[in-house]
Amino acid sequence: MTVRFAILGAGRIGQVHARAVTATPGATLVAIADPVADAAQKVADNYGCDIRSIDEIAASDDVDAVAICTPTNTHADLIEQFAKAGIAVFCEKPVDLSLERVKACLKTVEDQGGTLMVGFQRRFDPDFVALKKTIEDGRIGSVEMITLTSRDPGPPPYDYIDVSGGIFRDMTIHDFDVARWLLGEEVQRVQAAASVLTDKKIGELGDYDSINVILTTASGKQCTITNSRRATYGYDQRIEVHGSKGSVSAENHREANIEIADSTGYTRPPLMNFFMSRYVNAYANEIAAFVGAVANGTPTPTTGHDGMMALALADAALQSVAEGSVVKVSDVVGSP
Repeated sequence: MTVRFAILGAGRIGQVHARAVTATPGATLVAIADPVADAAQKVADNYGCDIRSIDEIAASDDVDAVAICTPTNTHADLIEQFAKAGIAVFCEKPVDLSLERVKACLKTVEDQGGTLMVGFQRRFDPDFVALKKTIEDGRIGSVEMITLTSRDPGPPPYDYIDVSGGIFRDMTIHDFDVARWLLGEEVQRVQAAASVLTDKKIGELGDYDSINVILTTASGKQCTITNSRRATYGYDQRIEVHGSKGSVSAENHREANIEIADSTGYTRPPLMNFFMSRYVNAYANEIAAFVGAVANGTPTPTTGHDGMMALALADAALQSVAEGSVVKVSDVVGSP
């Protein structure tokens, strides 16, 4: 089966997924939708697909799956629209900024028997996959403590910060998902601290740029997350997992994997400076996994529930900062 795709949104991430779809065996790009005509035309020219409206795509009989790469405030409505149309959905995170809206959306998908995968590309990074396999193979024993470091070279534009839902829902949400994936059990308690250290304008917009979070599971496993909107040395992405028999870590990616030794000492090339280049293989693997799930009728590897729980941890972290307290995740998630 060839999975016939349409992409909603021809911006930066839409272009990444267009490239991934066309490079994936068993997938073909049929259509692109974007209100900005030039952006849609660029994708159409590059990949030989049609330009259609979102409603036209939903009514098409030659589309099996869509990738939703539109602004966050459109995600839940579009997921519901395409679930009702019987079209499989891949959606960039988050499903919505409101946990209650996410629950309602997931209920609609369930009622329709729809297929939904939420985009958490870090689970598909080759290094992180190898790290996860090391844990599953028992090489380091049982997981006890995890440290996740994610620091951006610089903040996003102010107009994006104003609508992103803040650092916990936009940036740390990836770390929350990775934490759940690696811990192997749900997080029970969240304690967070947040500051504005890099740009006071970010604080004026009601957000933070420097945060630390401690996640604790029912069995006592811990995960510490550190995020910053400023890393002068590049895009900093590291994982260390400590277990009962040892540890495993994933280090940063550099522009070249070399080391130079001369009279000044030892030097290495700089880190990659952007998530699009750091995670290029992860994005490709993510789409390939979705194609496989759609083609074979199997569950998607990242689900709407994963999206909901990552958002719940973000909400718990925000509550923890506001109250200066440890927050129970169950109090945030509430009833299904």
